Amino acid sequence: MQVRRWIFAGGFCLLGILLLSRTCAGQQAENKEKGTAPVELPAKVTVKAFHEDWTTPTLDRGIFSKEPPQLAARDLIPNAGFIRERYFVNWRPKDPFDLYVIRPKGVAKPPVILTLYSFPDDTENFKNNAWCEAAVSHGYAVVGFVSAVTGHRIRYRMTKEWFVLDMQESLATTTHDVQLILDYLGTRGDLDMKHVGMFGVGSGGSVAILASAVDPRLVAVDLLGPWGDWSKWLAESKIVPDGERAPFQKKEFLDGVAPLDPVLWLPKSQAKALRLQNVRRNASIPDSAQEKLEAAAPEFAVVNQFGNGRAFLSVQPPFATLDWIKEQLKPGNRLVRESGGEKSVKVHFYRAVEKPAEPKWPNVGEAAQSVTPSPAASTNPKPKSE
Repeated sequence: MQVRRWIFAGGFCLLGILLLSRTCAGQQAENKEKGTAPVELPAKVTVKAFHEDWTTPTLDRGIFSKEPPQLAARDLIPNAGFIRERYFVNWRPKDPFDLYVIRPKGVAKPPVILTLYSFPDDTENFKNNAWCEAAVSHGYAVVGFVSAVTGHRIRYRMTKEWFVLDMQESLATTTHDVQLILDYLGTRGDLDMKHVGMFGVGSGGSVAILASAVDPRLVAVDLLGPWGDWSKWLAESKIVPDGERAPFQKKEFLDGVAPLDPVLWLPKSQAKALRLQNVRRNASIPDSAQEKLEAAAPEFAVVNQFGNGRAFLSVQPPFATLDWIKEQLKPGNRLVRESGGEKSVKVHFYRAVEKPAEPKWPNVGEAAQSVTPSPAASTNPKPKSE
């Protein structure tokens, strides 16, 4: 079917070329008969090659298309508290993607939360009415998209390509996207761009760390299980199949992703409020890599360590995941960055909860088998400071 489309498209292109050549030849013959000078064809147009720097999260705006996102669909759902808009974004060649702007009805200039889930998630949540209703509750706008080389953004790529295989590109281009999205949102006039935050999960958390370090417009950042410490992550994360791990251990690959390691960029975050939540026994990121990120977190950050996925779910219901960042972005909140306090006071540990399985929360932990707790273990989800 794909071959048919190419042949069909190619036929139209060939037809267009033939028609153009016949028209030009006919015009020249007519001019010759009339004794006028032949029509001169325009000089060959030189198209500047597109080159995006994947070694840095810093954005070079000059290389991107100036075409703003185009509205593709607007959903006005009866009795719903939100308006959902889907925009077509085409800033770079062969990488169009969907951008969702979900606004609460009846709220002028709501604060904004950029939401980026982890590879391999696509845009399903943003199409879910119940999710949208919860996301905009209390008067917040949510802007959703997916990372490069993920979901619908692989439509024009080779089938073997995926987020980790092209990790340098994935991280850099998506971080650039965050900044371009903020540029666009600032032109709309219907959003509160002084109160903008970002919620990132897994690989989306990695991008949020990079973006926060280079763009001060993200005044609040909430990270859930961000990936990082790339040498350790690539060696142990179950996101990478064991049988396919060897290429990611090569020096060339590791050197390419090293400048984009969230461990290096997290201390440079320009946010006024930052929360880092990690879930131990998480198949997507080794415990040792989590510990390295926690050690790199700035002093003002709140760090929550959960003993396992069920401990997280006991404290954080799925539809309340945006509550913390909403509190930080609440209108009237000056978001003064705290400094000088002891970091240990802001680190909280939630012990593993060993009980029958509960619904899994994406990308935050394993569905561990029931284990008889040790005498020292506690099922109390209340945190203790470390």
